[in-house]
Amino acid sequence: MQKMVVTQRACPARRVPSGEPVSIPDGQFITINQSLGGNYTVTWQGNMLRIDGTDAEAIGQQPEVLDFEDLGTGNISEEQVWQALDTIYDPEIPISLVSLGLVYKVTLDQDSKSVLIDMTLTAPGCGMGPVLVGDVKYRVAKVPNVELVKVDLVFDPPWSREMMSEEAQLEAGLFF
Repeated sequence: MQKMVVTQRACPARRVPSGEPVSIPDGQFITINQSLGGNYTVTWQGNMLRIDGTDAEAIGQQPEVLDFEDLGTGNISEEQVWQALDTIYDPEIPISLVSLGLVYKVTLDQDSKSVLIDMTLTAPGCGMGPVLVGDVKYRVAKVPNVELVKVDLVFDPPWSREMMSEEAQLEAGLFF
């Protein structure tokens, strides 16, 4: 499905697999290699990058819209944080991190306007870990009143398929 497009505006991206943030300038030729889970894996100047689906219009694609209502309390809504997390998909299978059981804990600090997320990976050596952490920070930061997102990768307890929702197991063909 490779497709060459031109950026319509400066576009934030993250380098694969390091997760390092980069900005692709306006008017650049890029190649879309894959679209999965609402995100895009692209090649630009020999670098593999991941573009969040909420920035898809920058590459001429239909953007994913994350629209969270500010409840007017000045506080972070835990429900909205979980909604944001549920829009992030594993880069190799189109199942959300929440449905996969990869998010262990969400802690809000209303005073510092910060969110701390404990999550794991399907395998400790997963090379996409930094990219997933970047996805989580980028999407959760879109929740009103969030000023800081910290993600801790934890491997205790180790992830197992039993942590997946029944729906995710069915979708992945693992439910019997």
